[in-house]
Amino acid sequence: MFMGEYQHNIDIKGRLIVPAKFRELLGEQFVITRGLDKCLFAYPNSEWDKLEGKLQTLPLTKKDARSFTRFFFSGASECELDKQGRINIPQNLLSYAGLEKESVIIGVSNRIEIWSKFEWEAAFSAAEESFADIAENMIGFDI
Repeated sequence: MFMGEYQHNIDIKGRLIVPAKFRELLGEQFVITRGLDKCLFAYPNSEWDKLEGKLQTLPLTKKDARSFTRFFFSGASECELDKQGRINIPQNLLSYAGLEKESVIIGVSNRIEIWSKFEWEAAFSAAEESFADIAENMIGFDI
């Protein structure tokens, strides 16, 4: 399970150090794609395969299903860790997430999310203010 929050800088070549705690869980190769809320999602291949299977069951006749799968899969890229534990993030994904230098990498159960520091701080602040309300509205969820 992925958990925790780490801050790392992206170098001028678009490379980002993946926290050591996440490397083993991700494996040497994994998939990175556009996430929700202007961040990137990275999945170990086993989790990507499960997600791909679920998305393939969406009805082709539904416009939202077609749009979502296009958005999600067209941004997907296979990543490989280099010897220093870095990944090279494709330019289209850097642009989508507004990643320039300072980034935040968070563990979210079965995936990691990569955020620009600015976007993460804004998202975190918004969620923090309404955390109790969000928890209360999640049916059958006890903390």
